[in-house]
Amino acid sequence: MGRVNTVIFDFDGTIADTNKLIIDSWQAVYRAYTGKEGDEAYILSTFGEPLYYSMAKTFPDYDLEETVSIYRDFQKEIFSDSIKAFPGMVNLIKDLKNKGYKTGIVTSRLRYSTYEGLSVFGIEDCIDELVTVEDTDKHKPHPEPALICLQRLESKPEESIMVGDSFFDIGCAKNAGMKAVMVNWSQALSSGMDSAAIPEGEEDSSIFEPDYYIEDANDLWHILREDK
Repeated sequence: MGRVNTVIFDFDGTIADTNKLIIDSWQAVYRAYTGKEGDEAYILSTFGEPLYYSMAKTFPDYDLEETVSIYRDFQKEIFSDSIKAFPGMVNLIKDLKNKGYKTGIVTSRLRYSTYEGLSVFGIEDCIDELVTVEDTDKHKPHPEPALICLQRLESKPEESIMVGDSFFDIGCAKNAGMKAVMVNWSQALSSGMDSAAIPEGEEDSSIFEPDYYIEDANDLWHILREDK
């Protein structure tokens, strides 16, 4: 691996603590269709998946666009007031930018809400490229979202690292030829991964094994120093 000059992040669960917001948004859909709340452990197991995929498999008997609209309309009203950054992440991203690293975000979230979150944290100008669910039909763990980000940044996979909180992030990074970092504050990690979300023909389970774990945002600096 060459010297790392590019750091790509996931957004939800990595930079932003949106866990309760996402769970509450899911519960709004459950209440609308069933009159009661769903199983939280199951909801956690969907973290990292594209929303349309998760909703289609969970509510197959309902109109998918309506289902997604219930979720997004609920979330839109409270988004800015409900999210917070994980400790140290804002300063980490600012410091990376100040030290000359190229930075990107690859997320399954929509562009407008991702940018809104970055603005809430005051780091919208610290992210060089933003790849969202709207930029590609292929989603994590497929490499395409990461490769699009690398292409826009004019960065090489072997000189880049990706930080995420789910197996989907790790698989996306490894499939794209990047080193992968898992954050230990991940709720997605503790809930496991739905094997049905693994692309057909994906037989190498090692792509879901992180190269590194970090317990604190500043731990990333130890990794970057090792890879100089």
